[in-house]
Amino acid sequence: MAQSIDKPPYFNGANYSYWKNRMMFFMKSLDYHLWDIILDGPFVPQRIKEEWNAEDRKKMELNAKALHILFCAFGPNEYAKVSFCEDAKELWEKLEVIHEGTNEVKETEIGTLNLNYENFKMNPEEHIKAMFD
Repeated sequence: MAQSIDKPPYFNGANYSYWKNRMMFFMKSLDYHLWDIILDGPFVPQRIKEEWNAEDRKKMELNAKALHILFCAFGPNEYAKVSFCEDAKELWEKLEVIHEGTNEVKETEIGTLNLNYENFKMNPEEHIKAMFD
């Protein structure tokens, strides 16, 4: 089934790395500043709301737009996990922790995979096909 280029890629909790990459390109294609908001966090004017100028308001709208696009991409279960997030950067980082783990978890997984690779060998009564499976 084809995906519309006007709608964000849908995410239901499966295959996060695939969705993450597609969402990055989707955001960049709409407005590269949206991706900057996700990576760097929102612009927050250093004055009260009543004193915002047009530029302040436009920059604040970028965060709202990024959040809206992200929320529109989620199914109900994913939405429930991140609905409390107030800015796009916080939401993106929360998704990464939920679906990829923290840096410590990633390092542990890499270490385990390396150890499994280094210890990989064929058992004496095993056929080559069974070993690779």
